[in-house]
Amino acid sequence: MMKKMMVGSHRRRQIQEEPLDSLSSSVRRQAMEILTQLSRTQPTLGVRERSELVNTCVQSVFSLPSVQAMQEKDEAKAETIQTLYHQTLEALQMLLKALFVEDPTPAGLKSILEPLGPWMNSGKAHERARAVNSNVSVLNHMLVTLPFFVPLGFPALGLLLGRLILRVGDPDEEIGREALDGIVTLYTILDLQKRAKDKEETNKKELYESNKRFLGPYNSVSPCQNILRVIAEFGDFLGPQQVKDLLLAALEGLKGSSEAPGKDSGETMQLASEVMLSWVLEWYRHRVLEVIPEIMQGIYLQLSHIQEPRAREVALLPVSLLASSFMTEVVVALLMCPLPLDSNGADMWRQLILRKPSCDVRDLLDLLLGSLKEKPVTKKGRASIVPLAAASGLCELLSVNSCMGRVRRIYPQLLLALLIQVHYHIGLSLPGCVAPLKDAKKDAQPSAFVPVRWVVKVVKTLLLRMGCSYEATFLEEQGGWELMEQAESHHRGVALLARAMVHYSCQELCRILYLLIPLLERGDEKHKITATAFFVELLQMEQVRRIPEEYSLGRMAEGLSHRDPIMKVLSIRGLGILARRTEKTAKVQALLPSIVKGLKNVDGMLVVEAVHNLKAVFKGWDRKLMDSTVYVEMLQILLLLFSDSREDVRSSCINLYGKVVQKLRAPRTQAVEEQLISTLVPLLLTMQEGNAKVSQKCVKTLFRCSCFMAWELPKRAYSRKPWDNQPQTVAKICKYLVNTHQDSAFIFLSQSLEYAKNSRASLRKCSVIFIGSLVTCMESIMTEDRLNEVKAALENLRHDPEASVCIYAAQAQDHLLASCWRNSWLLHGDSGVCDPATTHHWSPSCENLPTSHQRRSWIMQALGSWKMSLKQ
Repeated sequence: MMKKMMVGSHRRRQIQEEPLDSLSSSVRRQAMEILTQLSRTQPTLGVRERSELVNTCVQSVFSLPSVQAMQEKDEAKAETIQTLYHQTLEALQMLLKALFVEDPTPAGLKSILEPLGPWMNSGKAHERARAVNSNVSVLNHMLVTLPFFVPLGFPALGLLLGRLILRVGDPDEEIGREALDGIVTLYTILDLQKRAKDKEETNKKELYESNKRFLGPYNSVSPCQNILRVIAEFGDFLGPQQVKDLLLAALEGLKGSSEAPGKDSGETMQLASEVMLSWVLEWYRHRVLEVIPEIMQGIYLQLSHIQEPRAREVALLPVSLLASSFMTEVVVALLMCPLPLDSNGADMWRQLILRKPSCDVRDLLDLLLGSLKEKPVTKKGRASIVPLAAASGLCELLSVNSCMGRVRRIYPQLLLALLIQVHYHIGLSLPGCVAPLKDAKKDAQPSAFVPVRWVVKVVKTLLLRMGCSYEATFLEEQGGWELMEQAESHHRGVALLARAMVHYSCQELCRILYLLIPLLERGDEKHKITATAFFVELLQMEQVRRIPEEYSLGRMAEGLSHRDPIMKVLSIRGLGILARRTEKTAKVQALLPSIVKGLKNVDGMLVVEAVHNLKAVFKGWDRKLMDSTVYVEMLQILLLLFSDSREDVRSSCINLYGKVVQKLRAPRTQAVEEQLISTLVPLLLTMQEGNAKVSQKCVKTLFRCSCFMAWELPKRAYSRKPWDNQPQTVAKICKYLVNTHQDSAFIFLSQSLEYAKNSRASLRKCSVIFIGSLVTCMESIMTEDRLNEVKAALENLRHDPEASVCIYAAQAQDHLLASCWRNSWLLHGDSGVCDPATTHHWSPSCENLPTSHQRRSWIMQALGSWKMSLKQ
């Protein structure tokens, strides 16, 4: 065994080392003759080894130039080259026969014939001739020398028969004649198998001659007649797999026709493929139902190798022919095309309606709509490309003008289904997918394929094809498409689209409105949010008056108690729109308490959005009869968002707070007073955060609060100048707050301590400055527990990552320590103990201490001791 392997490997290397552009020695022939002898020894080669051996030998012989070309290159050796070539080809065919004898099984035969297949479709006539000749040689050997009766049928029958049929229509008549002879042999082998199964005695030679007469002589004028006869007579031997292989073989031929030199040769080969495809499907279409996915996949793969326009048309022919009988199965198969669609996948979708016989566009769109209603994630958590593939297919169909009328019929359903799919695809990805090259810039890396953007693209395309260009442009200008692609803002993008369609009086809005009513209660949360976001904007339409109140006002009222905050905000938006109608205003205003309560614990951006939408509800409200509790609850919700990390939220909430305060009227209730007093510190501190936009809103809102409450705040309280170098200003503000609102002093302290924990360093700094002055003003009412709380907070702030916070925390500790000593002296009345603040004319500011008592003073030494004691 080892010796056989070593000798075989050596001979294969010899064959591989031979040049492919000339035939000048007998090395190839001798090596193949030795390999033929080795095949008769044990053990036999495995299927993979045999296939590799055949590939090596076939590649070495078939790649040689034509005999005529080699003779012209070396005219002196023309006769020698002729003889050597025939000897080499004969040696190859003898080797193939020997390898079959070595393993006369379906797998063994397949390993021999499969490597010959691609050469039968070569663009070069001499390569096709060699491949056909070798195939026929093996078939004749099988028929004449062996009782080859494979119980499971002939392996790869469809591919072999298809390749031979194509060569019957070859531009070279000699190839066509030999291919037809091979088909007769193949038919005889299959006939023998059938007779053997029925236990009939048969003479092979007589049967061969009979079949040759039956299939008819070669028609050199119209070889397509031979092709039709062969396809018709092989019907008894063709099952679903064989028919599929016949079709794929015809597609292989189209690839070869594109490579064939000369226009006439290419057209002749294309004609053979077209005739074969058409008639196979004409007669055996009913047999391929179960293999349609494989056929569609084969067409998709072959299209990558077929560039000539006419050849591509022929290759796409089975798509429309099969769809005319099995549209559902073809569409399901097309949904499995790789995403994003490239030009090949797109052509297959368009073929459904561009070429006759075309399928019913109405049924096709209904199928796609059904797929668009599926979720991209199954119940078991597995990803499904079906909805995305359906959207891609729809996008291609939209490019065909002839189907626009049918699209308009279900336009509302398609639009809503796509918008819901946008929501479903947010955050989803297809591993390894990149955008098609046509969308990528030259010399740039192809961008990753983002499914949600692709679905948004289909929405845009649908709008434009339906004549909604103004709406699409409006969304582009307003950033609506980007909003639609984000989870937190998807509902805003959908609402913006609906608003644009209302503004531009889209003709389809009534149909969309009546379609949406039942959809509001269907599907999961994403489905409901998208449907509700669109429906709410349509409440501006006059036709809404015809809708029963339970579907408009009733649905919006129910949404106030929904567990999803976005649904609450959308419901508030809807109520705000309904409040503009005189007959609905009172009913909506009656829901105001429920509306405001629904905003508790809701994200800041959503609160801002909701409060903006409440303007219509407040408009025209009889303030004298209005319960101020609603305003107080709204102010409480807005106040919590003053410290939100997002600038837009802070700015909007502070501004809205001031506008709500403007709506308050006397007499002031205790709840209103307490609420506005609790706003003082947050406004003062936020004003100091260093953000000009936010600070300006703080000043305006503080002024409105002061006007309503008749406060006489120090003038500098409205100043946006930093407190860093204005200790007197801070002291005045704190003194005013404690003296005027002593009952709320501890609330002020708690608020400032809370702001000292804020993530923004500027807020922590101004909070520490404020605490240092506030504690000094509160020394007469300070409790031990609160004092310890302040001490602990300041000690933590001494280790803040921001240096300025550490410095002001140390100064605040100075103030606190001085306050502690002062209170201790007043409490014990010990005249022997001097108050250092009195002796040195204490000022609340560390900068005003005498030089000897600044950082190195005994106060700081005591502070260090205090710090050490706290650490123990």
